[in-house]
Amino acid sequence: MNSIKNDMTYQKIAIVGAGAIGGWMGVHLAQAGAQLSVLARGETLSALQKNGLQLHQGGTLHTVPVKASNDAAAMGVQDLVVISVKAPALASVAEQVGPLIGPNTVVLTAMNGVPWWFLQGFGGPVAGRSLNSVDPEGIIARALPDQHIIGCVVHASCSVDAPGVIRHHFGDGLIVGEPSGQVTPRAQALTALLQQAGFKATLSPQIQKDIWYKLWGNMTVNPVSAITGATTDLIMDDPLVRAFISSVMLEAKAIGANIGIPIEQQPEDRHVVTRKLGAFRTSMLQDVKAGKPVELDALVGAVRELGQLTDLPTPFTDALLGISRLHARGLGLYPARN
Repeated sequence: MNSIKNDMTYQKIAIVGAGAIGGWMGVHLAQAGAQLSVLARGETLSALQKNGLQLHQGGTLHTVPVKASNDAAAMGVQDLVVISVKAPALASVAEQVGPLIGPNTVVLTAMNGVPWWFLQGFGGPVAGRSLNSVDPEGIIARALPDQHIIGCVVHASCSVDAPGVIRHHFGDGLIVGEPSGQVTPRAQALTALLQQAGFKATLSPQIQKDIWYKLWGNMTVNPVSAITGATTDLIMDDPLVRAFISSVMLEAKAIGANIGIPIEQQPEDRHVVTRKLGAFRTSMLQDVKAGKPVELDALVGAVRELGQLTDLPTPFTDALLGISRLHARGLGLYPARN
């Protein structure tokens, strides 16, 4: 790959959460010439310090050296910080990353679901509101101030073979955008950097709409798979389950239309896309199998809260959230709070 030009804005890059997506992005950015650091701990930290960050892609094992530490202060201020952790872990992680962020640092959030900054730039009934479901105590917003944020939607499938060892399956799309919707020099430079690193990166005029569209499919199939243990093909092949999922999606579609992020498709259009994935294990099902906390608040709870903020009833979403969190609490994978 071509090296980043010396006059690029983003030379020093830190990955926070070197799991499947963060590790995949990190390898590509390092191969493009970035000075890559990784904030990690435990087995992942040990593996990165010993072997570097590794990626299986296209039949080749790519290995890049990284500066890995469990201490953000040892890594210093970065030009770009990529946050790619599971939503339940973000509050604790956010409090650790302060030393990485200087006045001009960009924080790129490459995560599933509705982020804490989602309502920036909106008017109407959600103007100036925050989402209690994803940041109940405001910890994340205080640790990661709005002015640093650029959003990112990932269209790729990766998995973790072992600590520090990532496997890419398919997809290489990244959509980035300012929460305000403005086309800024920093967002343009970031898009160019990602393209140079080998991603199919595009700059969105409304990143919230791209987040909402991805969520529209993930918010249903993920928790249903987590509860049932079923792969996506079995979920789509059951007419009763598919009808229930469609009802949840129609509620989210109405909420989106009400706040200015309409979805032109119908649920069955999205089901066709999901069905093409075949016997696919969702990320939430993988988390349940691995005994990891599930991302219910970012994927489902936030939709319910947006329904409340816009006075739109969400009975099917409520049912999905209630059953899903009861199941997850029974496994110790969701906090015992309302």
